[in-house]
Amino acid sequence: MRDPQHFDLVLAGARVIDPETGLDAVRNVGVDGRRIAAVTTDPLRGDTVVDVSNRVLAPGFIDMHSHAQTVTGLRLQAMDGVTTALELEAGALPVRDAYAGAAAEGRPINFGFSAGWALARMRLLDGAEPGGSFDVFAKYQGAPNWRLPVGARDQARVLDLLEEQVRDGALGIGMLVGYAPDSGRDEYFAVASLAARLGVPTFTHTRFISTEEPGTSLEGALEVIAAAAGTGAHMHMCHLNSTSNRMIDDIAAAVDRARGYGVQVTTEAYPYGSASTVIGAAFLAPEKLHRLGMKPENILCVATGERVANAARLAELREKSPGELIVFDWLDESSPADLETLQRSLLFSDTAIASDAVPLMGQVDDTWPVTDDVHTHPRSVGCYARTFGWLVRELGVLSLGEAVRRCTLLPAQILEPAAPAMQRKGRIQVGADADVVVFDPATIASPATGTQVRTSTGVDHVLVGGTFVVRDAQIQLDRLPGDPVFGRHRD
Repeated sequence: MRDPQHFDLVLAGARVIDPETGLDAVRNVGVDGRRIAAVTTDPLRGDTVVDVSNRVLAPGFIDMHSHAQTVTGLRLQAMDGVTTALELEAGALPVRDAYAGAAAEGRPINFGFSAGWALARMRLLDGAEPGGSFDVFAKYQGAPNWRLPVGARDQARVLDLLEEQVRDGALGIGMLVGYAPDSGRDEYFAVASLAARLGVPTFTHTRFISTEEPGTSLEGALEVIAAAAGTGAHMHMCHLNSTSNRMIDDIAAAVDRARGYGVQVTTEAYPYGSASTVIGAAFLAPEKLHRLGMKPENILCVATGERVANAARLAELREKSPGELIVFDWLDESSPADLETLQRSLLFSDTAIASDAVPLMGQVDDTWPVTDDVHTHPRSVGCYARTFGWLVRELGVLSLGEAVRRCTLLPAQILEPAAPAMQRKGRIQVGADADVVVFDPATIASPATGTQVRTSTGVDHVLVGGTFVVRDAQIQLDRLPGDPVFGRHRD
């Protein structure tokens, strides 16, 4: 008979934070197989015992917004403490192929996809072929039809294709409506109605980013709130920080009041004043930049390092290569006022931390470590370490426990109604999945910059389903234990 105090793995002596029960105390954690089997003050024995005293042990971070869906992209996120990274804003299509391809390659951390509305439009209106979601999105950015309003017949085709994806296991419907702002508002409302009928969320990049009427960031946010109120759907607003821009106070007040009436609107944000997307994005048209408070020189081409000189050059690049990855500064991080604006979006109540990680430029295989000629936005590799290093330790505007909640339990709870597996994540409790991060709160930080991919510091161990994917701050290249996270309609 097995000793009940003996486990496959024991993590001994950490400050354990469980955001659901409020536990914040020194405990020993026992792991058997893929689940947590003990959380106790009692001494534990194990096949492997790791001393993690003077460290924080928390649920692994759950990223609801990651476009970096490659082995290397997810390894970089694992080094940032992430144990589940989901592609929910852009989504995938077909989702069966996305799940099957990721499972066949293997993934270091857990993965999952929504049904991609923009990809469905690209497929049906411009003949886009199947493929990696971001690759297809970039390739067809300049296609002629997918951004336009459609009639009843084509709208029905889009809805039918999205419903098929949800019934194939998608976690909801990703709505990149900000990239097709001229698409019909009736279609957006119809997609929300579909989501309500199927009992899944939508994940929206709002229609507008601007502080100038008409078409302000506030108007874009109010469309999301109205769709939630009018259909009963759970509507999730992606990257509240960048799409709210400098209208965060009005938008936060509107969301807060709507929540008070029982409207299902959830939010996320990332701790950076710069963003990343394709240069052909509708909101980056030269004649629209002033509406974001930007100039062409706020845009940096990731692959070449070119800082866009003027409106003529921006128009040329958009025409020549609309799918090119860029980084743009939507606020000035050297400005105290702009930094306060960013902080208000991050501190808005019940706002999850989500990275909006983007693909690596220059990476052609799974070489580790990545070479110096590989580039990406720093949020892709350091979002969570920056949250703890900057907001918790440096500024003290978030408590450690609240930061853990926003990175773990809150995203799990947002997704639980549509994804039963999330009920076992975001917690350090007996029976929960052994998706765990162990980090040093005194040193966790992100040294990544806009020109250098550098992995986070202060993250000692990351376990996915009880398997070390990071041990002693080193990625474990032979470990690919990531599981798919499916929506509740999956057969």
